[in-house]
Amino acid sequence: MPRYSSGVYTPHGALGLILATLLAGCASTGPAPVEDRSVGGPPPRREPAPPKPVASGSYRVQRGDTLYSIAFRHGVDYRDLAEWNGIGAPYTIYAGQDLRTSAPRRAASPAIAATPAAPRASTAARAASPKTSASDVPKPGAFEPLAATPAPAPAAPTPAPAPTATPAKGTPGTTPAPSTPSGAPTVASTAAAAGNAAAAPKPAPPPAPEPALPAGEVSWRWPADGVVVGTYAAGDPTRQGIDIAGKAGDPVRAAADGAVVYSGNGLIGYGELIIIKHSPSFLSAYGHNRKRLVKEGDRVKAGQVIAEMGSSSASRDSLHFEIRRNGKPANPTDFLPRR
Repeated sequence: MPRYSSGVYTPHGALGLILATLLAGCASTGPAPVEDRSVGGPPPRREPAPPKPVASGSYRVQRGDTLYSIAFRHGVDYRDLAEWNGIGAPYTIYAGQDLRTSAPRRAASPAIAATPAAPRASTAARAASPKTSASDVPKPGAFEPLAATPAPAPAAPTPAPAPTATPAKGTPGTTPAPSTPSGAPTVASTAAAAGNAAAAPKPAPPPAPEPALPAGEVSWRWPADGVVVGTYAAGDPTRQGIDIAGKAGDPVRAAADGAVVYSGNGLIGYGELIIIKHSPSFLSAYGHNRKRLVKEGDRVKAGQVIAEMGSSSASRDSLHFEIRRNGKPANPTDFLPRR
């Protein structure tokens, strides 16, 4: 029998259907999101911004770089690198700075085609032509001066024949002296000329040439005592100098007087590297050291110990030695003295 509650008739089947519907709706709904708003929680993590791309033909300065090391890395003259980037002495650069590593392009000026001028006859030739009147001859101006016609030269007078002298009759028994032909040197004049020639000073010999300066105006010496185990090869980026064998700790010496312009390990493939500037045109480099004994700005003398030989980034203990002339690799054996 159905029941009546508060005047509402609710059958048992309808009530069960309503409860089942409510339970199904609760089961299909996922848990509510929970947000942690507690004070002092860890801040949200932010991903670092990607580095700005470096344009082709440029280099971003890293900590420890110098203008000389960047020029050495790219095989250019440090003076050109400074000029391309508007950097003056003492060539101060900053980490994060972008430097141009090649010459800027210059717009070529359009060539102006030159129209060849038509050949013009000379004023004198036009005036001498029988078909040319006085009105055809242009008047002299600022750009075409009237050519002056030379006056005819007076005829040279015909020399009169020299009168033939009648030889006078000589005294009996006396032979007249033969006349000397005109222009023939006499014995006295010949002797005087010989005396003058002997008295004339002899020309001074040309001065002896001055002794040649050392190669490249730099007095070079060997930077290490070992034998050469690696030679230079033009155009090979892995053989831009020579390798001198030795053992760890052997002294590495400055090849000439100069100033240290780089001392560090920022150039890949050179390990602990030292670069010395000897003149506006010449640099020398000493790589694979175990220990560097000089710093940037130091003045060094030829033969001074600047490092200890090692094998950093190399397969054996040796010194990698390079000479750069105007930024370009040169064969060190062309400058070092013979042993």
